[in-house]
Amino acid sequence: MDATTSTLSGVETGRPGRPAAWLRRLFLLALLLFVLAGLFGLLGVRTTTASSDEAGWTLTVEHASVARAGLDVPWQVTVTHPGGFDKELTLAVTGDYFDIFESQGFDPEPSDETRDGHTLYLTFTAPPGDTFVVAYDAYVQPSAQTGRDGTVAVMVDGDRVAATDFRTRLLP
Repeated sequence: MDATTSTLSGVETGRPGRPAAWLRRLFLLALLLFVLAGLFGLLGVRTTTASSDEAGWTLTVEHASVARAGLDVPWQVTVTHPGGFDKELTLAVTGDYFDIFESQGFDPEPSDETRDGHTLYLTFTAPPGDTFVVAYDAYVQPSAQTGRDGTVAVMVDGDRVAATDFRTRLLP
């Protein structure tokens, strides 16, 4: 076919664009980094521990510092007191902290639960020995968008002892 009779005659095609090729490469690199972050668990739940000692009481909270909606998260409190406990042990926890979770409950179950405007009081039958452990079996609600801060403390004669602060942030 003669070049003068071609329908493409006079139509300039741009040189293959280098910027477009670099944008594709950058996109593929970003996608690869995202997949690798997921593979190595960087997009899941991160757990941390916070603790406090006061007046012979030690309180430790293992909790999710970073989580995502729909994932199981740990929340476990360990209380240690040399010489053991009285008949009952009461924990005071920021009540609205648990609002971001769907729960299967506490283990062991508290013998009594009360809540004032801000604080949830969990009363447990004291175990024998110097250590008490309670776990909260939960996952983050699928609709939860923001994390929560909380404080847990042991109640001794109406006073908060060994108060420990913790925070859970939620990623999209």
